[in-house]
Amino acid sequence: MEKKIALVTGGVGGIGAAICKRLAERGHFVVANWILPGTEAKYLERMAAAGFGKESTAVAFGDVSKFDSMGEMVAGIAKDHGPVDILVNCAGITRDATFRKMSPEQWQLVIDTNLTSVFNVTKHVIDPMCDRGWGRIVNISSVNGIRGQFGQTNYSAAKAGILGFTKALAQEVIRKGVTVNAVSPGYVETEMVAAIREDVKQQIVAQIPAGRLGKPEEIAAVVAYLASDDAAYVTGANLSINGGLHMYA
Repeated sequence: MEKKIALVTGGVGGIGAAICKRLAERGHFVVANWILPGTEAKYLERMAAAGFGKESTAVAFGDVSKFDSMGEMVAGIAKDHGPVDILVNCAGITRDATFRKMSPEQWQLVIDTNLTSVFNVTKHVIDPMCDRGWGRIVNISSVNGIRGQFGQTNYSAAKAGILGFTKALAQEVIRKGVTVNAVSPGYVETEMVAAIREDVKQQIVAQIPAGRLGKPEEIAAVVAYLASDDAAYVTGANLSINGGLHMYA
């Protein structure tokens, strides 16, 4: 397929960076969103080491929880590189606590970063995609948005909300040549999962029929498919990648 401009929110993180690399391998120009100082430099170094320089990738600063910040970021990308053709909403955080101990701040920060962000970014790219008659939006949800998880009412609610957003928007824009899909990873080898206490991590792995954690590259491969011309007839779908941890009809 012809070269497209791809934007990956949270693109400098573990899964996000793997998605950026896979899309660059497909020949696209990839823009990785970042907010924490230093993460953008490390991302560019890793991409350069993999053979992807300024002709293949760039970074864009912006707070996904702020609507105006995302408007400025998307406008800057369009000015410097071109309009966004592929959007991967991958930004996400955790602030785990049982509901009885969860503060309003812990709730709101996760909802704003993981769910409201999907509106904040998508709103700025959807009309131009529809006007051009082609677009791909892939939203990263989670197995815990499907089944729920103890101590994650905020995270599970946000990730479940992404699935509803995906199904509704998909119906609105498919006739304009824009597909909207979701990917729900299980437990993947990232810094977020690495922070889990080792004994708890082993308990999680013991529950996974595949007997291991997922790899960021495995998530990236599915995202790249959904972002391709081959997936033109796939919309409103959620693809679960969890090693058999949770199966449903």
